Amino acid sequence: MALHFDRAEFDARRDRLVIEMAERKLDAMLLFAQESMYWLTGYDTFGYCFFQCLVVKADGSMVLLTRSADLRQARHTSTIDNIMLWTDRQNANPAIDLRNLLNDLDLLGCRIGVEYDTHGLTGRNARLLDEQLQTFGKIEDASDLISRLRLLKSPAEIQKVRKAAALADDALDAALPLIKQGGDEADILAAMQGAIFAGGGDYPANEFIIGSGNDALLCRYKAGRRKLTKNDQLTLEWAGVFHHYHAAMMRTVVIGKVSKRHQELFEAARDALLAVEKAMTTGNTFGDVFDAHARVMEAHGLTKHRLNACGYSLGARFSPSWMDAPMFYSGNTEPIAPDMTLFAHMIIMDSETNTAMTLGRTYLTTDGEPKPLSRHDIDLITR
Repeated sequence: MALHFDRAEFDARRDRLVIEMAERKLDAMLLFAQESMYWLTGYDTFGYCFFQCLVVKADGSMVLLTRSADLRQARHTSTIDNIMLWTDRQNANPAIDLRNLLNDLDLLGCRIGVEYDTHGLTGRNARLLDEQLQTFGKIEDASDLISRLRLLKSPAEIQKVRKAAALADDALDAALPLIKQGGDEADILAAMQGAIFAGGGDYPANEFIIGSGNDALLCRYKAGRRKLTKNDQLTLEWAGVFHHYHAAMMRTVVIGKVSKRHQELFEAARDALLAVEKAMTTGNTFGDVFDAHARVMEAHGLTKHRLNACGYSLGARFSPSWMDAPMFYSGNTEPIAPDMTLFAHMIIMDSETNTAMTLGRTYLTTDGEPKPLSRHDIDLITR
C-alpha cells in the first residue's frame, strides 16, 4: 500500500469529519471531490470526472463506488477497504448503482450531504444523481464541509508544503540561466518542470504559465512558444508540487533594459505584497488581505490594471486547478488562522503600454506574521 501519511493521520482526519457531520446532523456524506478522497483516505487517481463517489457514514465507515480501472488504484493508494464497481456499458447510469448502495447501507430517508461544487461531479452526472436521490432522503449541499477542514494544515501536511516550496525554488533556479536574449520558452518550461520531477515532485494540478512579449500579460497557460528578444518581458507562474501539495510562485522577469513603466509596476507590486503580508495575520479576514492589496494599487493609480482577486489557499489539489478556496477577494469574511498555506499574487497588466508585472509567493500563516516559504527574495529579476 502506497500511503503518503501515517494511518494515525488519516484516522485523525476521519474523526474531524465525523465530528463535523454530527454537528450538521448528517447521516452520510457523498464525496465527489478527488482532493476530499485523497485527504481522507490517500486515494490517488485521475479520470474522476467519469463518476465515482466515496460514501462516508456518520460512524466513519466508508464505501467507494468507482469504475473497474480504479479498483487496484484504490486498493494500492488508499485506506479504503470496501470498494464497489459500476459497469461501463451503453446507457450506463451509475447514479442508480449509488442509490442501490445507499439503500444497502440503510440510508433510506436519512439526511445526506453531497459535494456538488467539484469538477469530480459533472453537470450531467449531478442531474442523474438528483433524479435518483430526490425521493430517497433529505439531500443537502455540503460542498464546503471537507474543504474547510482541509484549509488548516497538520504538521505532516506542512512538511509536504515545505518540500513543494523547495521544489518551486529549484524550478526558478533552473530557469534563470535560460532567460536571456534568444532563450526559448520551451527550454525554460522543460527545465522548470524537469527540476521538480528530478526532486521527487509531481505534475501540477494546472499547467505552468509562461508568456513573453505581449503574451506576458496573460495569466493563463496557452499553447505555443516563442524566443526571447533583446528587450523583453517574461511572466512565469508555477508551483512546486510534492504528493499533490502545491507551493506556487509568480514572477515577471525583465530581459534587457528595464523600462520606466516596468520599474513603476514592480514598485507597486512589491509594496502591495508587503502590505498583504502585514494583513495576513490572525484576526483579519481574507477580504482584509485583498483590501490591503487594493489600497496600494489605488495609491499607485493602478486600479484598472489589477485583478479582482490577489491569491488563495493552496494544498493537495487535482486538475484542472491548483487554486483552492477561500480566495482573497473583496468582502470575503473567512478569518485568517494559523497553519494555512496561502498564495498571494500581485498581478498588474497594463494593456495600454503592453507592460506586465507580477510578484507572488506562498506563505505559512502563524500566530504572528506569515512565513514566506520561498528562499528567493522579492527583488525585480532582470537578465
